[in-house]
Amino acid sequence: MTYLTTLEELKNLVYKGDNIQKICDTIITAAVLADASDIHIEPLSSFVRLRYRVDWELAEVLEYQSFLHTGIIARFKIISELKIDESRVPQDGRISQSIDGKPLDLRVSTLPTVHGEKIVMRIVDKSKKIPELNQLGIEGQNKRLLEKAIGLPNGVILTSWPTGSGKSTTLYSILTMLNDPNVNIMTLEDPVENQVDGISQSQVKPGIGYTFANGLRTALRQDPDIIMVWEMRDKETVDIAIEASLTGHLVLSTIHTNNAAETITRILNMGVQPFLIPASLNIIIAQRLVKKVCDDCKVQMPLSEIDPMTLKNIKHSLSITPREELQERVGAEKLKSPTFYKAEGCDECQWNGYKGRVWLYEMLEISPGVKDMILRWDSAFNINRQAISDGMISLEQDGIIKSLQWITTLEEVYRVSKTQNED
Repeated sequence: MTYLTTLEELKNLVYKGDNIQKICDTIITAAVLADASDIHIEPLSSFVRLRYRVDWELAEVLEYQSFLHTGIIARFKIISELKIDESRVPQDGRISQSIDGKPLDLRVSTLPTVHGEKIVMRIVDKSKKIPELNQLGIEGQNKRLLEKAIGLPNGVILTSWPTGSGKSTTLYSILTMLNDPNVNIMTLEDPVENQVDGISQSQVKPGIGYTFANGLRTALRQDPDIIMVWEMRDKETVDIAIEASLTGHLVLSTIHTNNAAETITRILNMGVQPFLIPASLNIIIAQRLVKKVCDDCKVQMPLSEIDPMTLKNIKHSLSITPREELQERVGAEKLKSPTFYKAEGCDECQWNGYKGRVWLYEMLEISPGVKDMILRWDSAFNINRQAISDGMISLEQDGIIKSLQWITTLEEVYRVSKTQNED
């Protein structure tokens, strides 16, 4: 069974419109075969739109007539154990299925809109193993810094991220590395996306008062060695996490910022005393997701096709990147005549030129220079510049290296770098 065959079957079923159960099953099957992470079913003014998120980009699959929507929504509500007769408020549910031998969990979310209920389903393939750090694209200096931070007995490891940057994968990879029978690991999550044997995982429920802050206080009474808090949402949670790190616990968490340096100013703006940050923070990780160029159809891009400003940025970024990092990750031969590849499109990648995803990372360690800036309440811009001067590999530098490794394209690197700079 292929994605294109299943998609054709889905179109025929929708055209006939007489088997809602089969339509719903095929919507899920086609999404899984397309390696989609999310299914979006969205009613508009005169039709309903079905879209899949593949490699973190939404793509329209088909449109169908509105009269089918009520039956499709009802079917998905039934199998996710939601209230069929309630369409005025959002609902959350879960579907467990097995397709082609793969055990799947689908997190279902409904939302009332002016044209009817929208439904979004996040697909979690439980058969997929949590990737190791090098499979995420953490290499060279970044990998050494992260392994050093993970190896410390206490402190805080923070990932900074905008929505959709793959932070859960990074955190689960770190937890898997730390998972050991001699260590008590606890997590507070919202929601629990992957269940990991050997780790005590708990889902917070703010509606009944079980918040990250309350959960963290309780977790500290459970004799933990390592605690993962899904998100630092308020000063109370940050204060408890810092106190826990200073009393012998390793704490992992995330915070909404656009880069590593902004994480420091965000914590300061929450009211944390500056001297506590260098004392407690082991490392700050910033990350972005980019698409991997398809190996079957990528073609070499002449330097003449790169606009002068981008070429200037590339040369500057390479000039400030430690030579040892370039030698280790790119290799002497490729550095002699640097080349980049661009996406073309073929049957293998469904003609978009990309297949799969990889992460860009920057790891900010609290160097003496950065510590002085924190104590002076300096700006995120100056902290970032100081960190790069002290040897930090920025997201842009990591992306250029991955382009020289022929893993992704400059177009992808500067798509996310531009977003970061504009933010």
